[in-house]
Amino acid sequence: MPLTKRKQSEKEEKEDLIENGENVEVGHSNIKGDELNIAVLLFLYTLQGIPLGLAGAVPMLLQNRGITYTQQAEFSFVNWPFSVKLLWAPIVDALFWPEFGRRKTWLVPVQYLIGIVMIIMSNSMTDWLGSDTVAPSMTILTVSFLFLNFLAATQDIAVDGWALTMLKRCNVGHASTCNTVGQTAGFFLGYVMFLALESPYFCNKYLRSVPEDTGLVTLASFLLFWGWVFIITTTIIAVFKHEANDTANTKENTVKGFSDVVTAYKQLYTIIKLPAVRTLALVLLTAKLGFCASDAVSGLKLVEAGVPREDLALLAVPLVPVQIIMPVILAKHTTGPAPLSLWLRAFPLRLLVGPLVAALVAITPSLLGNAGPTYSYLFLLLCLYVFHQTCLYCMFVAVMAFFAKVSDPAVGGTYMTFLNTMSNLGTNWPSTLALWAIDHLTYKTCSLAELSDNTCASPLEAELCKSKGGTCNVRIDGFYIETAICLVVGFIWLQWGRPTIQKLQRLPASAWQIGRYNR
Repeated sequence: MPLTKRKQSEKEEKEDLIENGENVEVGHSNIKGDELNIAVLLFLYTLQGIPLGLAGAVPMLLQNRGITYTQQAEFSFVNWPFSVKLLWAPIVDALFWPEFGRRKTWLVPVQYLIGIVMIIMSNSMTDWLGSDTVAPSMTILTVSFLFLNFLAATQDIAVDGWALTMLKRCNVGHASTCNTVGQTAGFFLGYVMFLALESPYFCNKYLRSVPEDTGLVTLASFLLFWGWVFIITTTIIAVFKHEANDTANTKENTVKGFSDVVTAYKQLYTIIKLPAVRTLALVLLTAKLGFCASDAVSGLKLVEAGVPREDLALLAVPLVPVQIIMPVILAKHTTGPAPLSLWLRAFPLRLLVGPLVAALVAITPSLLGNAGPTYSYLFLLLCLYVFHQTCLYCMFVAVMAFFAKVSDPAVGGTYMTFLNTMSNLGTNWPSTLALWAIDHLTYKTCSLAELSDNTCASPLEAELCKSKGGTCNVRIDGFYIETAICLVVGFIWLQWGRPTIQKLQRLPASAWQIGRYNR
């Protein structure tokens, strides 16, 4: 499901501006005069979501094209740049060309690169995806989308910074709204809309009167279209959208920029030295091991079981109200002194999603109708997704509230970004591990009697079985083994995690402040 990127609150944005020496007066919001700026921000965040959506759609396209889960794990690295952008964010924030604009220095060339890369990818994408007889070029696909998401993450850093100066001080709170709405819309276009329009099944059922064998778009044509959108709109922004110069003295600004970079990395090192932060980082990096099978593998397994990928994508539409309403409802449960109490209550419920979705995958082939999933099946799947999203948002809102509670105001933005980075990494590496482990936990045998000892465990064994006219049949699906392992690991982790989290919540504010390390 689409992931919503964590953003600073208006209070944290104000603290960052104060820290940078700006006198900020944040009053009541009044968007009069800022309508165009809000529209520009919304559009930039929407563009940012397109590569993210496409990176989520590609595994669905590849699932029934003969690739292994180990190859899916390889491709999952394309999701990592947004989780580790903290590594180069200080450079983007501090080094710039004043005459052109602090944020445009990075935004314009990066968006041009995104457009150019998309157009170049569109020329070869059909070959890279493979066919019924040709295997997909997984390494090329992975490197291409990894670079595309790296550029999108860099664009995100620039847009986040520009939002604080593009809008009037009383309207900076709208930046997070533009981010949430824009990136969600972009992800919807790149993931849901693309999979629907690419699908012959969806187009023939809902959009055509005469069935055809192809959808309305291909990944190549979709990339080509959005590549030109990036180039054209970036040109308009570069020419017509002006940004105030940060300083008139380029030499002095360059020296200050390098100094700011060094200062930012020193602040990160000081934050990491705090014992409380190190313990919290360990919690964040390991907590989601119990969820990785259901989070990373279940959707691909449902596609493998026969559920059309576009139907799975369209389930995101009715979930949007849940994603909007849940944080509002849960806010009152996370404003007290122990916001992670809600996180701990939701943890075991989210662990139960694993066996529930595994059971659904097991019975899916028998529930699917000849014309595809029935409405009763889709309703059952939707209920499970809503339950999963409810648990996920309980944990998300709680942990964000805890981050806001413990972050040292002296370095509020850097502090929050570091904790968010740990949380995101704690999602990504277990997901990659879960995808990689499926093939190693799956037991197969060759269908030929003379090759009954052939377990198809390696490409050579699988090729030998196929060359003799046999097939590699799955005897024990590694997904079910992995689900059971995750469930056990999750409850074992909770025995350590619960008292550790409760101890972290009882720590005084001084345990989270960096002042005593700044000597």
